Amino acid sequence: MNNASQPFGSLSAQDQAVLDGIGPRWSEDINGHRDLVVRTYTPLVLQADNRGIEVARDLPYGAAPRQVLDVYSRSAWAGEARDVLVFFHGGAFIRGSKSANGAIYDNVAYWFARQGCVAVNVEYRLAPHTAYPGGATDVVAAARWVRTHIARFGGDAGRIFLMGHSAGGSHVASALFDPALAERLTPAEIAGALLVSARLRADVLPDNPNADGVRAYFGEDTTLYEQRSPASHAGQSNVPLFIAVAQYENTHLDRYGREFHARALASGRTAPTRFAVLPRHNHTSIVAHFNSGEETLGPQLLDFMHAAR
Repeated sequence: MNNASQPFGSLSAQDQAVLDGIGPRWSEDINGHRDLVVRTYTPLVLQADNRGIEVARDLPYGAAPRQVLDVYSRSAWAGEARDVLVFFHGGAFIRGSKSANGAIYDNVAYWFARQGCVAVNVEYRLAPHTAYPGGATDVVAAARWVRTHIARFGGDAGRIFLMGHSAGGSHVASALFDPALAERLTPAEIAGALLVSARLRADVLPDNPNADGVRAYFGEDTTLYEQRSPASHAGQSNVPLFIAVAQYENTHLDRYGREFHARALASGRTAPTRFAVLPRHNHTSIVAHFNSGEETLGPQLLDFMHAAR
């Protein structure tokens, strides 16, 4: 097996040792460790050969300034319509952008475009300016924009997969599973959901480092958190589902991912439902490693997408 397919395989031995060192201590300084991971992967991501990928940036899918998206596609494509991957970044509900530093999270879209997909990188409105269920309604609006327009970029409107990281994963899950969302997406519209290190339960527990973000988005009334949590509704959609968590997660997110997976299986859903843990990886590197030369999570997601037919 090529070394690049191993966790951290594209990094120098020194950088691998640094990330292995912060893994068990991830929750001690999430913001500092996140920034370190971004700095570590950015040079590799910027070296990637993205020739032949065209990017149409900041296309509006709504009226708000943050309701914009980028489309990544291979130029001069003459084959059949391609699978579409739509990515929603994280940021604890209150921060983040589709291009944090010109490399992350562009790297996710570039990687999928290099594999022959049409990739879409989405910006969405943040709390406290937009509270629950505003993030999910932005996912719905973006997905329906993609269904309407993606054919002109070579994408197949019948093969749209939504991928959300962290808070973005929460919004994707709500857009598909939350019965309180009147216009939620259906399996007829979406071919699959990829929830990566997603916050699937709202909580403000004392050891939740992003409790302020949860309050800003889900509200101050904690009695509403159960009904507003995606994990409470894991059986409400039969969309094909892939849940991935890192070995070293933001506190509780790995547990919530396992809970969502177990509840989805117990619900009687018939659609494919997969769960994966990325060894050695952390909450940020689970997406920062895309397009760096390391092939770990990406091939698993592509296999899932190809099987969901």
